[in-house]
Amino acid sequence: MKKALITGITGQDGSYLAELLLHKGYEVHGVIRRSSSFNTSRIDHIYVDPHDSSARLFLHFGDISDSEQISNIMQKIQPDEVYNLAAQSHVRVSFDTPEYTGNVTGLGTARLLEAARRSNPKVKIYQASSSEMFGSSAPPQNENTIFHPRSPYACAKLYSYWMTQIYREGYSLYISNGILFNHESPRRGETFVTRKITRGLSQILSKKTEYLYLGNLHARRDWGFAPEYAEAMWMILQQKEPQDFVIGTGETHSVKEFVEEVFLYAGLDSEKHVKIDQRYYRPTEVEVLIADSSKANNQLKWKPKVKFSELAKIMVDSDMRKAGLEPIGEGDEILNKLFPDKWWNGD
Repeated sequence: MKKALITGITGQDGSYLAELLLHKGYEVHGVIRRSSSFNTSRIDHIYVDPHDSSARLFLHFGDISDSEQISNIMQKIQPDEVYNLAAQSHVRVSFDTPEYTGNVTGLGTARLLEAARRSNPKVKIYQASSSEMFGSSAPPQNENTIFHPRSPYACAKLYSYWMTQIYREGYSLYISNGILFNHESPRRGETFVTRKITRGLSQILSKKTEYLYLGNLHARRDWGFAPEYAEAMWMILQQKEPQDFVIGTGETHSVKEFVEEVFLYAGLDSEKHVKIDQRYYRPTEVEVLIADSSKANNQLKWKPKVKFSELAKIMVDSDMRKAGLEPIGEGDEILNKLFPDKWWNGD
């Protein structure tokens, strides 16, 4: 039985990836930070008491900012695959906490790579890189596009990207970068713009609020469906040689378009409910991101099924259900049609 270690297992991507690997028969280990309150809601439905003989998911207290903890966990588990998803991943927040973002999102990767080099040099490592690294480079962006980061988060991710290159070339470690463009789902954090919009709509429909406050509506992004991106992560580590891949849909849409799509689906006029708050603007903005995933399409045979409009409906239905409302239903129908044998459960 293969063993996998996931940092950031309690996040959107980590939770889907854990489900996927369990579905494929892996023993899965996750690193979680110690907290006085429960922070495992995204994986509670797959957690089995470790005393149960059927348990294949195990959680370990640790923090990517603590090299000794990471080294001890790596040494103890001796995983076949490591997926480094841990990060301070909110771009706007990275402007407010640049040092913390650099420590966790950047140096955290160096700590993990060094732990692997010392204790388990045969392990395969997936590094979660980001389309934000491209910044102001002209779209579409692929594996050969020049990086031009525009935020502390992007700079930290770029540091991690180049450190994986150094450890791959200098120490012959199997490390691959997945340069993922924006990917969303019902499990997306509530402060990320897509989820903020769909959750805000559900609050308006519930009569709990009248307005949704947003920042820059003109930024354009390539948005996909997170479970499909978890599959791409796994595919990347199944290649014979380590290499880097850009993952995205190849379409771009503005935040304003997402707002309009979501409100139109619910039969509301977004102009009556959406207001602009300058506090949500970034000091420096990335205007347009569009993925050129030709390499992944050809080599991994990875192609996304969920497109922009379908993604919006899936997320709206989920947030309506969470708000105690009857979902419109088209989003649920899309999931059932595109993924009749889906390997993940619930929202």
